[in-house]
Amino acid sequence: MALRDRFYTPVTARAILSWRIVLGVVVMAGAWLIGVPAWAAIPLGVIVYALAVLAAMPRGTARPPMDPFTLGEPWRRFVQGAQRAERQLHRTVSGTRDGPLRDRLDSIVTRLDHGMHEAWEVAKRGDEIDGAIRRLDPTALRARLRTFEEQAVSDPSPELDEAIASVRRQLEAADRLRILSNQTALKLRLGQTRFEELVARAEEVAVGVSDTDRYESDVRALVDELEALRLAVEDTRDP
Repeated sequence: MALRDRFYTPVTARAILSWRIVLGVVVMAGAWLIGVPAWAAIPLGVIVYALAVLAAMPRGTARPPMDPFTLGEPWRRFVQGAQRAERQLHRTVSGTRDGPLRDRLDSIVTRLDHGMHEAWEVAKRGDEIDGAIRRLDPTALRARLRTFEEQAVSDPSPELDEAIASVRRQLEAADRLRILSNQTALKLRLGQTRFEELVARAEEVAVGVSDTDRYESDVRALVDELEALRLAVEDTRDP
């Protein structure tokens, strides 16, 4: 995301017209009270204010849009469920009163958005693995294996033995891919469920009846786990 795009966002607009103005004034007044000349105290306050606004601006690079309809099941369902939860989360935060809590929630949401994109990458990889299984076509391979085995009983030959061994290796590859797909789907389903739980808990945080530190820690843990899952499935690619 370019600096210009980061600036023209609701998050930045709220940061500009927030308690950061008071922070800049306090720094400026404090500097003047301890003897800093006005010509230096004023720019100091402005700099502190500008840095505080800059720190609140959204970060990260632009990502391509997530289109769950490019995926097969169950990956499409996972992404759609996470997108619904993400929209609810943004509605919750947008309804929170401006202030330090709102700014902190904005920061937490940015991290959860990153986790959403990690889940998207995992779903894409899972769909890719399922595509590889379909191309191997285990049903057709098993039928071919039965045919070769029946032929080997009536008319054995080294060529048939090698053909049988080749088909079995292909079936073993399909089985390994299926196991990887199932394991990935289970972990992503758990991640989606935890994401939805965090969205529900955001309602409590937004009204100040839940521990924000613990909530932020749980968000960080989920995003870290999704990132680790994405790295794990990416490592299954051939070098």
